[in-house]
Amino acid sequence: MDASWYVLLALLLGFAIGAASVHLLGVAAQRGRRVMAIASEPVPDGIAAMVHVLESAGIVMDGSSQVILSSPVAVALDLVDGRALRSPEILAAVRRVRRTGEAEVLDLVHRRGRIGTGTEMHLRVRVAPLGNRFMLVLAADRTEELRLAGVRRDFVANISHELKTPIGAVAVLAEAIEAAAEDPARVRAFAGRMQLEADRLARMSKELIDLSRIEAADPLAHAERVSISRIVDVAIDRNKVQAAAKRMRIIPRVLDEAEVLGSEELVTMAVQNLVANAVQYSPEATHVGVGVRVADGIVEIAVTDKGVGIAPEEQERVFERFYRVDPARSRVTGGTGLGLSIVKHVAASHGGEITLWSRPGQGSTFTLRLPVAGAPAKETA
Repeated sequence: MDASWYVLLALLLGFAIGAASVHLLGVAAQRGRRVMAIASEPVPDGIAAMVHVLESAGIVMDGSSQVILSSPVAVALDLVDGRALRSPEILAAVRRVRRTGEAEVLDLVHRRGRIGTGTEMHLRVRVAPLGNRFMLVLAADRTEELRLAGVRRDFVANISHELKTPIGAVAVLAEAIEAAAEDPARVRAFAGRMQLEADRLARMSKELIDLSRIEAADPLAHAERVSISRIVDVAIDRNKVQAAAKRMRIIPRVLDEAEVLGSEELVTMAVQNLVANAVQYSPEATHVGVGVRVADGIVEIAVTDKGVGIAPEEQERVFERFYRVDPARSRVTGGTGLGLSIVKHVAASHGGEITLWSRPGQGSTFTLRLPVAGAPAKETA
């Protein structure tokens, strides 16, 4: 074959290869433009504004499961890290929803924080498609809701248990009185025990009502100026009979006069409970001290007793509802386990706190700390 034919064939082959290459490049460019168009598809109008005003955590993710929008709450909950989701459970749900096209709701425990054990948060997460490409993640923090539900369940269980004991005792004593109808001495003894249990039931009912009222109301909404020295006098006066029965003295020591803003009734109730506890749990022929001083704008009302004291591992729990360090002694004294819980709620509702110092064998000091009321405004003519 002549060499010119080889040259012609080579040219034709090169032309065919070049044309095919140009066609492939064109197809690739067209696909690339399509991919770029999909990748640059804008977020639907209003979605960005909606995400930023959500009370719950809101996150918008693109086709490659990257975060492109996140609300301030999502950042606060530590759900995102740059353009990545921190929760593998949520990321797995996003991929499932992308594959099925159907929204999904899941409950999970998310650990916020990167250092140490972090804080466990209970989240309810909803993942749903947003258009053809985007995914929307909404997360609501249910930690407080579940905590309150647990507190409510514990409260119902505790109150059921606490009421069962005196009610059962009254029923048994009533049967005993009926059986001992011919023995006046035994009837009087059983009647006395029944009276004690009835008093305990009445006291528990009153304290439950007080506690519910304290938790439901805001004493600072209609605050009045309350004199601490007057409150101390009233609290001591209401406990004088119980102290005299045990040959005890209640010694006040008011170093500074002060006023606080709040409810006089509730603050009096708190101080009275502290003094009553000190009298109940102190041995006979001792004394209880009630001191008042002002330091750095805080009035401190300290109630000191000479009782058995409280072990360190018990001190955090004494403010829990129905918790009693010595249940057997509480049954004898008629304690309900609600007095210190009331004090804690009164302190918190008035912007203060209750602290405890105690040492077994040496006694305890409970200190109610409340912010001092500012000077009253002067009237102008």
